[in-house]
Amino acid sequence: MSHQRNPRALLTPAMHQVLDRMARTRQLPLHALSPQQARQVYEVGSSMLDIPGHKLARVQDLSIPAHDGHALPARLYAPTQEQLPVLLYFHGGGFTIGSVATHDALCRHLSHLAHCAVVSVDYRLAPEHKFPTASNDAWDALQWLAAQAGALGLDGSRLAVGGDSAGGTLAIVSAIEARDAGLPLVLQLLFYPGCAAHQDTPSHKTFAEGFVIEEPHITYFFHHYVNTPADRDEWRFAPLHAPDVDGVAPAWIGLAECDPLVDEGVMYADKLRAAGVAVDLEIYRGVVHEFIKMGRAIPEALQAHADAARALRHAFRTA
Repeated sequence: MSHQRNPRALLTPAMHQVLDRMARTRQLPLHALSPQQARQVYEVGSSMLDIPGHKLARVQDLSIPAHDGHALPARLYAPTQEQLPVLLYFHGGGFTIGSVATHDALCRHLSHLAHCAVVSVDYRLAPEHKFPTASNDAWDALQWLAAQAGALGLDGSRLAVGGDSAGGTLAIVSAIEARDAGLPLVLQLLFYPGCAAHQDTPSHKTFAEGFVIEEPHITYFFHHYVNTPADRDEWRFAPLHAPDVDGVAPAWIGLAECDPLVDEGVMYADKLRAAGVAVDLEIYRGVVHEFIKMGRAIPEALQAHADAARALRHAFRTA
């Protein structure tokens, strides 16, 4: 049987086992819950397959002022007290769920592997805060970090942005805004970023059901985030609509093969390359969206962490 008729045949044995265990829990899907309930469920379950968090020399809670006066909670991770380069990280969760806490182990691991500081940001979530609040918060956080890096004992001349899923979208948008503002970045680190608006690529159809993030989830998240359907065509929601990406920071992009978002990730990589931007694209075979937080069960998660860290070390010139 072809992969088109049976896309689960693409999955690795370990990924099969994880998905089968998830199915046996018979837990209500996130899209059947209120956003508040979905956040609680994700918070509880997000570390079940994640690796244990590394102990680091420096873990510090921060408060980042947004332009409207709101204080954004954030957390700084660093393996030493040295003046290190820094990655500003935005967690995934469809602009609706997720937090610094849900991505704590990932940020600790990247800090450890890349020997860099990581600042993880709790941007505001929908539906309480709709588009473009998250994008505004991300850009505010980047500007603040660039200005305050020295005061934090960090090297603001070596600054990167990154994120997964919706957080990857925010990283892309911030990288474009940084280009426009003349703020130099050394890298954009993107795990399966959301780049398109209308869920109409072939991978959205192929992997619409049974691959962790399903079409009803995406529709649910988008419904909570956008104000009107017209928001979907704004480039800060769908970066494939960005007028141009000439001169943005180089990108490392890690995608999951069995993910509704994989096609749009490839399309964004192609858009960057067409603009002359250096792109390192990795597609991890047989795994699904969210796999980078499954390091206890999925070897590809650890490989993706190592590959991302290598890209950071190269960009920061610490390799």
